[in-house]
Amino acid sequence: MQVLDAVAVRGWAVACVEALAADREAIDRINVFPVPDGDTGSNLLHTMRAALDTLTDSAAADGGAALAALAKGALAGARGNSGVILSQVLRGLAEALRQDGTLTGPALKDGLRLADRLATAAVSEPAPGTVLTVMHAAAEAATAAGESLEQVAFAASTAAAEALARTPSQLPALARAGVVDAGGRGLLVLLETLTAVVTGLPLPPSTRFDALVRRGKAELQATREAGSAEFDYEVMYLLDGTDETRTAALRARLGELGDCVSVVSDGAGLWTVHVHCQDVGAAIEAGVEAGRPHRITVIRFADQLPTEPTGLLRDRAVVVLADGEGLAELFRGEGAVVCQWTGQRPTAAELLATLTGAGAKHIVVLPNDAELTVIAEDAAEHAMRSGYDVVVVPTASPVQGLAALAVHDPQRRHGDDVVAMAEAAAATRRGELAVAEEDAITWAGRCRPGDLLGMIDREVVLIGSRPAEAVCELLDRMLSAGGELVTLLLGESAPPELVGEVEEHLRRAHPEVDLASYPGGSRGAMVLLGIE
Repeated sequence: MQVLDAVAVRGWAVACVEALAADREAIDRINVFPVPDGDTGSNLLHTMRAALDTLTDSAAADGGAALAALAKGALAGARGNSGVILSQVLRGLAEALRQDGTLTGPALKDGLRLADRLATAAVSEPAPGTVLTVMHAAAEAATAAGESLEQVAFAASTAAAEALARTPSQLPALARAGVVDAGGRGLLVLLETLTAVVTGLPLPPSTRFDALVRRGKAELQATREAGSAEFDYEVMYLLDGTDETRTAALRARLGELGDCVSVVSDGAGLWTVHVHCQDVGAAIEAGVEAGRPHRITVIRFADQLPTEPTGLLRDRAVVVLADGEGLAELFRGEGAVVCQWTGQRPTAAELLATLTGAGAKHIVVLPNDAELTVIAEDAAEHAMRSGYDVVVVPTASPVQGLAALAVHDPQRRHGDDVVAMAEAAAATRRGELAVAEEDAITWAGRCRPGDLLGMIDREVVLIGSRPAEAVCELLDRMLSAGGELVTLLLGESAPPELVGEVEEHLRRAHPEVDLASYPGGSRGAMVLLGIE
C-alpha cells in the first residue's frame, strides 16, 4: 500500500479498536508509574472507540479528513492521560495531511514528528521511560527511513518496540515491578496495527513482552488513575470559547492545584482539560475563567478501588525497602519482597506498586528508615482500600529489619507473627559509623570533613579516625546494656580487615556475644551495627 485513503484510515481505526480490545486487560495490569493503574488499556480503548464513532458519523472523503475526524473524536472522548496523549498523536497525523489529503510515506514522517511534539507538550512533567519515550523513538526512526509508506511505518513500529523494551532501564518504578510502560505498549499496538494494514502482514504477538514481567509475581492490581498518591480526584472537561493565552494561564493554575495536568487542543478551537487534584471546585472554576467548560467528569479514585484483591499467590508476604542492590539481595535471600531504591527515596506510589504486586493478602512492611515510615504508612493505607491487610512495623534501620525478618514465621497466626516481628525490631539497638562531610559541632565535639562519626540511634557519641577502633568502641558502649548477637552491615567504603579486627575484639572483651556480618550496607554509612 502506497497511500492511506479514507477507506484505509477507517480500516486502521477498526483494527486499532480490535487490537486494543484484545490487549486491554494485559495493558491495564502493567501500569505502575507513577502508581499502579488499572485503566490505561481501558482508557486507550475508550478513546479509540470514540474516535472511530466520530469517523463513522462523518462524511470524510479522503485520508486527511478521516484522520481529522479521528483526532476530533479522540479529543472529545479522551479518558485519562493516556487518552489525551492518543488524541494528540492522531492530531499530529491529521495536521500533517491537511495539504494533500492522503497519507504517503513523507506525510507519515511529518505526522509522526508533529505527533511527537504535540504528545510531549500535552504532559506537564515528561519523564523518560514512558509513552513519550516510545513516541520519540518512533518519530526519529521514521525520519531516517526510506520514502515508501511501508518503510516508514515498519521503521516506526520497530523502533517503538525496541524503545518499549528499554523502558524498565529508564524508569526505576518499571524495573522494580518487572514490566514495560503500559502507555508505551498501547502506542505500540497502534503503530504495529498501522504497519499491518500497510504491509498486509499479521500483527506480531503481544506476548513477546510478557517475559519482562518477573516470574512468580502476582498480577498488579488496579488502584487508581496514574498520578501522585496525595490527590484523590480526577477532573476532566472539554473547553471552548478560549484562546492560547487563557489556556496557558489555565494550565499554570491547574499546576498549582494538582498534577498530571493536560490542556490540549484539536487545532480547531476545542480543548480537553485533565488534572488530578483535591479541590474539584477550583479546577472547574479555573475552566470557567478560561472559557466554556462542558462534559465535566469528576472521578474519586477511592471509588474505583476493588473491594478484594485477586490473583493472589500466597497468604502472607514481608515487603522490605532496601537502599541499594547489596541490601536488596540480602533481604531477597531471606525471603522478602523488596522495593529497592537508589539515591532518591521511593514514593508512596512506587511502594504501593510493590505491595499490590507481592501476591499476598496479608503483608508486613519493613521501611528500614525512620523517614520512610510515613511513606510506608501512606502506601499501606491505599493498599488497604483495595482489600489488602497491611501492617507497617516501624524499623528505623536495616539491622532492625533483619531482626524482624529473622523471627517471621508464616505458620504462626498472623497477628502473633506481626507482634513477634515488632518486638524483635524494637529490641535491636542500632548504631552507625559514617564519614563526616563537613565541619560541624556534635555531642561528641567538633568534627571535620573525613572524620569518622560513631552514632547510636542517630546521635553522635564519638569521633574517630580508624574504622575498626571506632566500631569496637561503639560496640563496647552498646553492649554495656547487654546483648547476644552483633550484626554488621558493611558499606562499600568499609576496609576489608574491619570484620577480623572486630571479631578479635569481641572474642577478648565480649566472649558471650556472637557476630554476623554481611556486605551491602547502606550507601550513606560505612558500617551499620545492630545488637540483639
